[in-house]
Amino acid sequence: RDVAVSAPGKVILHGEHAVVLGKVALAVALDLRTFLRLRPGAEGRLSVSLPGVGVRRSWDTPGLRALRGRIAGKGRGEEPLPRRKQLDALREFAGIAAGASAPESLATLAFLYMCLAISAKYGDVPSVDILVWSELPTGAGLGSSAAYAVCLAAALLMVCGAISCPLQEGESTARWTEEELTLINSWAFRGERVIHGNPSGVDNAVGTWGGALRYQAGKITPLKRVPTLRILLTNTKVPRSTKVLVAGVKEKILKFPAIMNPVLDSIDAISQECQSVLEVMPANPSPEHYPVLEEFFDINQHHLNVLGVGHPSLDRLCQVTASHSLHSKLTGAGGGGCGITLLPPDTSPLAVEAAKQDLCACGFECWETKIGAPGVTLHSCSSLSAQVLHALAQS
Repeated sequence: RDVAVSAPGKVILHGEHAVVLGKVALAVALDLRTFLRLRPGAEGRLSVSLPGVGVRRSWDTPGLRALRGRIAGKGRGEEPLPRRKQLDALREFAGIAAGASAPESLATLAFLYMCLAISAKYGDVPSVDILVWSELPTGAGLGSSAAYAVCLAAALLMVCGAISCPLQEGESTARWTEEELTLINSWAFRGERVIHGNPSGVDNAVGTWGGALRYQAGKITPLKRVPTLRILLTNTKVPRSTKVLVAGVKEKILKFPAIMNPVLDSIDAISQECQSVLEVMPANPSPEHYPVLEEFFDINQHHLNVLGVGHPSLDRLCQVTASHSLHSKLTGAGGGGCGITLLPPDTSPLAVEAAKQDLCACGFECWETKIGAPGVTLHSCSSLSAQVLHALAQS
């Protein structure tokens, strides 16, 4: 039957850049989601449509089975992470040039890799049509590729019978068990490896579990209970290179260690204090928590400017929202990219609308959304919004 899978994007709440140096970062699920529609396909064919990046491909299952024989792992213990030889064989099969890094090439490669590696372990992927559509902009540091990989992992594992189909007749949504989520996450991470080479695993973990998680020195810990907070997410549309920004921070620390290390320690303390506040909020939803969260935003934004990852567009964003008594900070690499603005419960709809208009007048793109959203979810197609249904009908 027709079903849909969705997974959220992510933003870094606190700890960007400091996390590279072993400090704590808090990542939270963003309620802008990627949706995957799964339905029975033509016998002996497997097709995938990604209208957002202009991909529409279809393969016959015997051809895929023959290719699987060439790339399958040796079956010793852990499934192999994608190896160069495997990916080269997939590129050749799909007609993707070596070194091609456009989103459509990487998305197709990840699809083929996950499809063949999962079917090698759990049995053939049946003839299905898969269509993926996202509310997340690509390349903005919001975890769009991880949300795609999580949706793919859940859908493919489900059709191969490796995890259950938890959606009962008449239900609108369902979620998998903890054990099944762990399996989805491990496969989504492999998909992310195809796309990014050496990702941290944070983005796919947020996409799988949702809510908020703490990341430090490679260790990922989901927070038990977190509130859902309203935010404005603003994309300045200023392109930046994460690599260059990270290198700049390292250089500053080497040049002025006595000055910069206390800044990193302070960012670490903000992440930990913020975690404490978020964990008490669901049981004690007091309005007093919001001014504290706003101060953390303000202090951390200043610290990130000190690290050298600010940008005039982000300063403008902070000024515009401050004129409406709202507090903002950059999220992710900085140097442009995205910023987040906290919307406490008592914020008037007029103030939000006015802030959005002023931000759009700067040439920015703006979404009113939430953080702390649920992770990967199975939906009955009839329960989806008209906008999502319309987007998923583009086949």
